[in-house]
Amino acid sequence: MFVRYLFISILFIEYQLVIAQNSDSLTLHQSYLPEIQIVGKTSQNDYQQLPEVVGTNIYAGKKSSLILMENVLGNKSTNTMRQVLAKVPGIHIWESDGSGIQIGIASRGLSPNRSWEFNVRQNGYDIAADPYGYPEAYYNPPMQAVQRIEIIRGQASLQYGPQIGGMVNYIMKDGSNLSKKFNFESDLTLGSFGLINAYNAIGGQSKKINYYASYDRRQAEGYRENSQYNTHTYMGSFTYKLSGRSNITAELTKWKMLSQQAGGLHDGQLKSDPTESYRARNWFHLDWELAALSFSHSWGERNKLVIKSFLMDASRNSIGFNPSGGILIKDTFNVVLKSFNPRSIDQDYYKNRGIEARVLQEIKILGKENILSAGVRWYNGNTERFRGGSEYGARTQYTVEHDKNTLWNGIIQYNTSNVAVFAEQVIKLNKKLLIIPGIRYEFIRGLAQGTNGIKDNLPIPLVPRIKSRTFLIGGIAAEYHIGNTEIYSNLNQSYRPVQFADLTTPPTTDELDPNLKDSKAINMDLGIRGFILPGLRIDVGLYNLNYENRIGTIRQQRQDGSLYNLRTNIGASSSQGLEMLVEWNMDQSMGGKHGTGLIPFISYSYNNAVYKELHIVNQTGNKLTESIIKGKQVENAPAHVLRSGLEWRKNRWKLLINYAFTSSMFTDANNTIIPTANAQNGLIPSYSVIDFSGQFKLSNIMTIKTGVNNLLNNFYFTRRANGYPGPGALPAEGRSTWVSIGIRL
Repeated sequence: MFVRYLFISILFIEYQLVIAQNSDSLTLHQSYLPEIQIVGKTSQNDYQQLPEVVGTNIYAGKKSSLILMENVLGNKSTNTMRQVLAKVPGIHIWESDGSGIQIGIASRGLSPNRSWEFNVRQNGYDIAADPYGYPEAYYNPPMQAVQRIEIIRGQASLQYGPQIGGMVNYIMKDGSNLSKKFNFESDLTLGSFGLINAYNAIGGQSKKINYYASYDRRQAEGYRENSQYNTHTYMGSFTYKLSGRSNITAELTKWKMLSQQAGGLHDGQLKSDPTESYRARNWFHLDWELAALSFSHSWGERNKLVIKSFLMDASRNSIGFNPSGGILIKDTFNVVLKSFNPRSIDQDYYKNRGIEARVLQEIKILGKENILSAGVRWYNGNTERFRGGSEYGARTQYTVEHDKNTLWNGIIQYNTSNVAVFAEQVIKLNKKLLIIPGIRYEFIRGLAQGTNGIKDNLPIPLVPRIKSRTFLIGGIAAEYHIGNTEIYSNLNQSYRPVQFADLTTPPTTDELDPNLKDSKAINMDLGIRGFILPGLRIDVGLYNLNYENRIGTIRQQRQDGSLYNLRTNIGASSSQGLEMLVEWNMDQSMGGKHGTGLIPFISYSYNNAVYKELHIVNQTGNKLTESIIKGKQVENAPAHVLRSGLEWRKNRWKLLINYAFTSSMFTDANNTIIPTANAQNGLIPSYSVIDFSGQFKLSNIMTIKTGVNNLLNNFYFTRRANGYPGPGALPAEGRSTWVSIGIRL
């Protein structure tokens, strides 16, 4: 299959060569940017295309987006991603609550569950629990501390490894764009449902240093009952310029979060009162610490070395009442036990370390300038998981601390080791055409050991599971420039490693397929982007994603008649579609002389994600019937995602109204339409949301921002959860208002 797509890509490249040979009058608008801090610095727009080269990274030929947070008008205090990413076509967003703590995004028919189909990074290093064994991004930075967001769909695996969906990189403020030695900024936001957010920061730069330090405090009672939360985020960055060509940077992040989990509802409850909750004692607590030390050295405009080491110490802790009967059972005082019903305790502890070295080197081939980006990576992750402890207290606050003497249902230690070598090169064939081949080699070793269950009040030892393997993946991309637009194309391989949960199935009910394989994919893009007229930006692309070796569980029967669940590769899917952005800055179209402008935009995607083959086993009594599903829609993959808006600017005013529409979607591979009694499966109806945001600059130091989210107070939900934070359907937030006062000194 890869050969077939490679052949198609080569034909496209040859077609571009023919065009290039007959279009000598056209010019190439290359943009190699050696310093990462200056990207988008002077732009007034919130959406940009990533330049071809930034720092030591190559983005030429890739489907990429750049969001400049300073220019985003939406509610950044609650990480409202449908506003932040409004102009990024094809991004599907889960809105489990209004806190913005757990960001869930995906594209091209993949799962938005804590963005785990993306490789999520901060300043270029991993921030997920474990990018290879447990890639859930529990921690996400406050958007007020973010300078910009880089998003690559499709062809990101060559430079960043897993996942199949691409890469999201939060670039934090570091003081490099500040002109004074000392600057102070403060934002105070008040909003509906008891929202209070205070963001304060200092930063600056001089001849030898630039620095930035911030503290973000956010709390609210929440839209639903039992949904209060609070977060604390401390961040610091310090850069010392050793010489005109060398820098050393130290970064620290400390993040704490505590939230009450309102739980899911069944469809009848959703219609009667979406703010209702039966779970007053369910809590979730996260503690994340990140540190990084990097060294960079330049020996020319396009020659650079960056070495970045990073570490993460973090924990995930939850406590709650989630009975097998699900949401239909209320959490009440148990008169038999003379206490509240038992709550289950789950705790994870993560200790990850890594280092990446990347080099960008200008190479001349046949007298033409070419760029090589190459690197090496080492990573080691350790996770200690405690599952199934019990607690009977009446406390509504999360107060249970870790206790190794607790009789846990399972205590498992996971270890992931990874070594990777990768390279990409921009080959300049002429003034208009670039070819970008790439390759990545990876070694991954996963280990699981400990205890996995209890029998007769004794722990069940887990037979140590070790899975080592290597990957060699490749890809090729091309760009052909026509004036202020470019045609781009890429084809690449990617993969998703076997997860921790796949290595430790419950021993009394499940078995692991000894031949379980990692998931793999092939992605192809073909599109055109740029300015077809002054002020009129387009980015229109077609894509095809083939996802092989999808992992799941099917019911099986032993020779003695007993039943069990088999964790194995169950099938394959494919996604084809269109991603499109059109944005028109009318003032720029008229020469930019009026100072007043309307900027309409439309961001739309069509996605057809279907199962090519999926093995399903249905059980009736002790009888199993196996079938193969073909042509069914992939779950949580809406066919249409539309976001549009109209921005108005005049002098100190900025006003924006956004409209977002997401079509209906299924939540299981059987494409169940009628909701089940536990609300875990069933159709998610289409929904639309209108948001309003405004900004007025009182002076050079003070700005007022305000807005209304979900202006029409539409009721909708985006997710049905099988477990945390449900189970059941999770309502999105109703109408809310906010106002923010910002000071810059």
